[in-house]
Amino acid sequence: MRLDKYLKVSRLIKRRTVANEACDNERVSVNGRPAKASYDVKVGDVIELRFGARTVRVEVLQVADNVRKDDASAMYREV
Repeated sequence: MRLDKYLKVSRLIKRRTVANEACDNERVSVNGRPAKASYDVKVGDVIELRFGARTVRVEVLQVADNVRKDDASAMYREV
């Protein structure tokens, strides 16, 4: 699954266009490297998101196309 879609489906970022812009501005890194929106997310990847002064690091536990809002937090684990 593409990185921008994963960020939206997992509810880490609200909209896919915002996720795409964050990737373009190098605010998203995967396994310590800046990642493009087209990066193919795999189980075990560590995604780091930078929102201003706040940084969020999560480990991918599951990749799924359709997830209910209640189950979205089960797709990742905060590191």
